[in-house]
Amino acid sequence: MVASFEYIENTIKTFAQAAEANLNTPGRQGNIVVLTPELADDVMITGDLHGHRRNFNLIKTTAALEQHPRRHLVLQEACHGGPTYPQNGGCMSHTVLEDIARLKVRYPDRVHFILGNHELAEMTDYPIQKNNKMLNMLFRMGLQQMYGPAADTVRAAYMPFLKSCPLAVRLPHGVVITHSIPEKVDQRGFDRGVFTQPLESINWLDRGGVFQLVWGRDYREENARAFAELIDAQVCINGHEPCPEGHGVPNTVQVILDCCSEKAGFVILSTDRRWTQADIVGQIGRLGA
Repeated sequence: MVASFEYIENTIKTFAQAAEANLNTPGRQGNIVVLTPELADDVMITGDLHGHRRNFNLIKTTAALEQHPRRHLVLQEACHGGPTYPQNGGCMSHTVLEDIARLKVRYPDRVHFILGNHELAEMTDYPIQKNNKMLNMLFRMGLQQMYGPAADTVRAAYMPFLKSCPLAVRLPHGVVITHSIPEKVDQRGFDRGVFTQPLESINWLDRGGVFQLVWGRDYREENARAFAELIDAQVCINGHEPCPEGHGVPNTVQVILDCCSEKAGFVILSTDRRWTQADIVGQIGRLGA
């Protein structure tokens, strides 16, 4: 059954409010949210969701934002994956994206959804194929099943929100959270202006600065260290890479979190202390454990 007119209008309104909240988040500096002890006691950091409803619900329960009024929550990569509609096989991950927008509206200063490559793919119609299936097409089929003739209108409402999402969250003492890191920074550099300057269409497109940031899979030590030095980071916390155990440590700089499987990793870090990579790894928990 197609969603009611009232539900459709509310969804569109929610994304407009969430986009405004993104741009007005305390600590927002350019395309980065900088969280200091004055703004947050601690931060719960999570990995890729890819439509995993159970893990999203567990994240909300674990974060307990209502009970921890100075806790912040970092989320990423909602689109593509998870359950499908039985009627047409369309992807239901759009519902997780919509619930993240609702969560941002409910906690506008404390929920931060950083941009990932699958959201970027929806923004730019960049095709993603996995297991011989076009994920973008399945996503639109899901919207069609839920919203019928209003599907394109609802999808258009997503875009200002996605374009307003921060590219990074920075904690004190050099902990920086991005979806991924660019490739071959040690060999060809990277324009860190994407973090500070207003973004233009070219930044979103194939091989633009944002594209490089969210699509990179170069886990060499030299690359990670070059990027960390470029952005003044001691530890980079990322998603993007599947991790069967819920997290990965590919080099001495990065910690990768993954929340799209049964073993889903997260970490809660206080903002009043210095964290090493080893400290962060030792603090990682499992959703539902």
